[in-house]
Amino acid sequence: MCFSPFPPTSPHEPYIALLFVLSDALLSNCPSHHCLFSTGATDNCHVTVTQPRFQEAEHSAHTALLTCAFSAHGCSPSQPQVLWFRFFTNRHEDLCTPECTNRQKFQVLASSQNNYSLQINDLTVNDSALYFCGIAFADSGSAHSKQTGDGTVLTKRAERHNTEEFNSMIIISTLLLLYSITVFTILIVHKVGSN
Repeated sequence: MCFSPFPPTSPHEPYIALLFVLSDALLSNCPSHHCLFSTGATDNCHVTVTQPRFQEAEHSAHTALLTCAFSAHGCSPSQPQVLWFRFFTNRHEDLCTPECTNRQKFQVLASSQNNYSLQINDLTVNDSALYFCGIAFADSGSAHSKQTGDGTVLTKRAERHNTEEFNSMIIISTLLLLYSITVFTILIVHKVGSN
């Protein structure tokens, strides 16, 4: 029997769409969609997830590393599932639930027991989005055993053109054009005058 790990009166109502995505990701890992989360010692499992609010990548950066730290109290000693999602203006994308959909682009790295990171390779401006980390102790029936962070806004700067170099190039091009017009005019006047 499968059920959503989040009650309808979740204190995270602004993140309800993300919670449904997280819930679906967890339930999709249930064989034949028949799961019964265990009860007992892990019913008091409480997870808190922390993410930095903002991260900026320079235009020259090829990778980004988004961090996710969590604390777990009353949970089983088993390793939790680590899930990553990103939200754009009008859509979301499941990145790692828990397996990454594009392993060349995204990798989940464990930096310590309670710290995980999402490495984004081949970083482009199109990777600028809101990234959520979810931690889930799937063997717990507690509503607090599956939580997300508040999200990290990743921004990759676009390549900037050096204004001074650009202005210098325009001035030099203009001077060369004026010089060419002057030389051409002198040659025409000289040729017309000699006839």
